[in-house]
Amino acid sequence: MRIPFHKPYITDEELSEVLDTLKSGWLTMGPKTLKFEEEFKTYVGSKYAIAVNSCTAALHLALRAANLRENEEVIIPTMTFTATAQVVCYFGAKPVLVDIDRETCNIDLAEIEKAITPRTRFIIPVHFGGQPCDMDEIIYMARSKGLIVIEDAAHALPAIYRGRKIGTIGDITCFSFYSTKTLTTGDGGMITTEKREWAEKIRILRLHGISKDAWKRYSDEGSWYYEVTDLGYKYNMTDIQAALGIAQLKKVDYMWERRKEIARKYTDAFRNSKFIIPPLEKPDRVSAWHLYVIKLNLEAITIDRSRFIEELKRMGVGTSVHFIPLHRHPFYKNTFGYSLDDFPSAEWVYERCVSLPIYPQMSDWEIEFVIESVCNVCKRFER
Repeated sequence: MRIPFHKPYITDEELSEVLDTLKSGWLTMGPKTLKFEEEFKTYVGSKYAIAVNSCTAALHLALRAANLRENEEVIIPTMTFTATAQVVCYFGAKPVLVDIDRETCNIDLAEIEKAITPRTRFIIPVHFGGQPCDMDEIIYMARSKGLIVIEDAAHALPAIYRGRKIGTIGDITCFSFYSTKTLTTGDGGMITTEKREWAEKIRILRLHGISKDAWKRYSDEGSWYYEVTDLGYKYNMTDIQAALGIAQLKKVDYMWERRKEIARKYTDAFRNSKFIIPPLEKPDRVSAWHLYVIKLNLEAITIDRSRFIEELKRMGVGTSVHFIPLHRHPFYKNTFGYSLDDFPSAEWVYERCVSLPIYPQMSDWEIEFVIESVCNVCKRFER
């Protein structure tokens, strides 16, 4: 028996939507993409939603629409996937890495404030594991300094912060529909915003900078004539991807409830453990539970995190690590001069963090097996 780290929840509804798209003859961006955008913005509650081919593309277009310029600075947490920082580098701008809060793994408010300089233009908070960052405080700080907030919500569909859904709080929000995410289109992303000017610019930029509704030139209501009005990219979503998204969106609340149930079972099991520190969910927000990240009490066991993962693998439990902090990667270390000593909390978390399986179709037996396996390894290697 092997329990994988993740398994996408695909049922007959997804197969039916994709088959309908294939039969329609319209495979690239078209009516299904627009339908997905409409249904997504209704679900989240945003004014605009623009579908793209990845969250990386979403972040890139968000910064482009809001006019990030060369040599400007963007504050991001070091505990994130490289895409969050890479898109900043596309502009010749500087990703300013800051430390995290040890309990939530989200960006540390005090570190944001210390990192702001006259060159700072943006803050990109990352909702780690699906738990929202301290958005009211971040937005207040940003407004007082004239900064723009772009939320990296790759983990955070659906998530709620003080009664508001993620996707309606920051200036622009970027979601991921990668295969491991809480809603998947295989790969893909979505951008939400309340600002019409940004939404219209992003729509044009995602398809080569061609004037509005360029996809219609191959439909009965379109024309062969088009104009390139800006330097754009090939970042559009396809209708095949959107078909998956439409079906997934119908069950996103069910999948969320199951993730929350699995997280509760894990937390109940580990709450009083001397070996495991379960993730903290703050009382004024609800996590999407994209990830369930435990931290090992290394003082209570005789093995390190890598050996712990190997032992679980031998028992048939797949795990992962989120994340290798950006300041540890050669590109960021060598380009910007970051060192391990600059990020004590991220270093502390990185040495201890393990992501356990959490996906909707996990059976209760599989959940119990994961719990028992974790406890078994801890007891075998008790200090």
